[in-house]
Amino acid sequence: MNNRVVTFGEIMMRLSTPGFARFTQANHLNLLYAGSEANVAASLANFGVASEHVTRFPDNDFGVAATQALNRIGVNTNHIVYGDERMGLYFLENGSMQRSSRIIYDRFDSAFAHIKPGMIDWEDVFTGAAWFHWTGITPAISQGAAEVCLEAIVTAKKKGLAISGDINYRRNLWQYGKTARDIMPALIEHTGIIVAGVTDMENSAGITGETFEAACTNFINAFPAVKIITTTVRDSISSSHNRLQGVLSNGKEMFLSKQYDLTHIVDRVGAGDAYMAGLIYGLLKNKNAQQTVEFATAAGAWKHSVEGDVNLATADEIEFLVKGENIGKLLR
Repeated sequence: MNNRVVTFGEIMMRLSTPGFARFTQANHLNLLYAGSEANVAASLANFGVASEHVTRFPDNDFGVAATQALNRIGVNTNHIVYGDERMGLYFLENGSMQRSSRIIYDRFDSAFAHIKPGMIDWEDVFTGAAWFHWTGITPAISQGAAEVCLEAIVTAKKKGLAISGDINYRRNLWQYGKTARDIMPALIEHTGIIVAGVTDMENSAGITGETFEAACTNFINAFPAVKIITTTVRDSISSSHNRLQGVLSNGKEMFLSKQYDLTHIVDRVGAGDAYMAGLIYGLLKNKNAQQTVEFATAAGAWKHSVEGDVNLATADEIEFLVKGENIGKLLR
């Protein structure tokens, strides 16, 4: 069976202060390339799953460098397109102890924001693919990005792909005259696996519930194509110490993972993407609901030990964590 996964979304240049320095202290910044959907593709590549990321980059050295960064980790980039605009940026200051981490975005007028329908040959992209993944970040960036995302989802549905969407709501991104409730329902309508908390469901589709379980039931009733809704529950004791648990609903039953106590966090950025990659991997490998949420949560937990946006773990390493084996040992 061909398990190739395609993801779509913007990649930015990540510029982070060294160690735990504040923005006001730093005299240099560390550079990486990252984006939520691309992080999922990269994590899956590390799990041994064939993956491809589709995006639009500036036609300059930064676009080349970002493409090469994906290639080095094993992500296919054959359908990336290039344009005249700029690379989006984000700046990260890692928090520690009781000081929160901070992110400053500088992504206005990026090459990806200028993407338009017809620029991507989705029929070709999805030939031989099994899965398409998108997030709520993409349709929030621009009208063109929203239209291309819908174009991709409709084509993926027509070709029989499984479709997942992390409908994370980013209020500050919706700046082009449309709201999430204007755009997101049409995208969710064709999506089978959703990552969302209660506030995401309300902000993106106007669906509420007194509990997560009730909200999931209402959401699935409103969008019959949705078969699974999942999210993580994070308890932030400090920037350096969190607890993490996964929860998955099929509209009838709830499945909870074990909770991970995460002390001495290295980098939590991208943990949700690591969880998403673990979820996709579990479902592709025909794990049952409990096994899937356990693997996904272990992947999200593991990511907290890795610097950068991408979870650089193998599937075997995540399986060991699920089983409680080789934890913190010196492996020779």
